[in-house]
Amino acid sequence: MNQERLMKVLLEPRVTEKSTQLAESNRQFTFKVRTDATRSEVKGAVELLFEVQVDSVQLLNVKGKRKRFGQRAGRRNDWKKAYVKLKEGFDIDFMGAQ
Repeated sequence: MNQERLMKVLLEPRVTEKSTQLAESNRQFTFKVRTDATRSEVKGAVELLFEVQVDSVQLLNVKGKRKRFGQRAGRRNDWKKAYVKLKEGFDIDFMGAQ
């Protein structure tokens, strides 16, 4: 895996109420990733960008919702979510609080 590819795998962290509870209790963080990303790519990207050690990665395909835009029916895009569990003693701080 080259570093250029790893830098493009993670799209954004998913900071929600559920993901915050997972982070506090299990050291498990949630990211939106590219739809063609693999477990090993996600693991490498998190270790490269945040300088932590990853214990496990779980990937999940999220189906886009059907929505109405005025009189037209539409559909949001499908996307992929990654749950990343860190090894003991490592943490990621998205808020930058000290």
